Amino acid sequence: MIFRDREHAAQLLAHALRRYKDRHVLVRAIPRGAVPMGRIIADELGGELDVVLVRKLAAPNAPELAIGAVDENGETFLPEGLDHVHVSRGYIEVERARQLAVLRERRALYTPHHASISPAGRIVIVLDDGIATGATMIAALRATRHKDPAELIAASGVIARETFDSVAAEADRVVCLQTPEYFGAVGHFFENFDPVEDDAVIAALAEHGGSMAAHAPPVRT
Repeated sequence: MIFRDREHAAQLLAHALRRYKDRHVLVRAIPRGAVPMGRIIADELGGELDVVLVRKLAAPNAPELAIGAVDENGETFLPEGLDHVHVSRGYIEVERARQLAVLRERRALYTPHHASISPAGRIVIVLDDGIATGATMIAALRATRHKDPAELIAASGVIARETFDSVAAEADRVVCLQTPEYFGAVGHFFENFDPVEDDAVIAALAEHGGSMAAHAPPVRT
């Protein structure tokens, strides 16, 4: 399946997640690509939208390849078996510091427009547009799990088949639209996969606002 764009993928995911409609869900989208998708899904489900700030740690000389991920609190996920990419501990620390700086900048940029929402006691959907190695999604799930959600769902338009089990081990449920054996890159599954900029993230957060659900009581499962 090739999605027309992120909006198309979000509409299909919202349908796949329809069991959570009107259950006061919280969609925590991974910036930047998943945030406009998250707005569509949160609106369709009658829930709230927030961001979960994580960044992949890029491999040396291969910025698209994730060798791990870090959340905004500095918690780092490193998968087993990094020896095959010959990454030194020193490189990882430098890359971790670089990505933490980006996360702090984004938090400072997003929070004035949209206050962070607590996942405690909520049905939480952690969303990404696509999942290749799973590093950023796993970091996002762990960061969310630490905040005591009632139920934790990982959702994505596409997940590499070899990655599915590692993501599933961190979530109560995984909802995805396809798990291809040959993956390549996330963008291969979208006709239009233009970059999403910070102003689009801010607009998605502001447009959704969460006002229709902000004061509703949480639904526990």
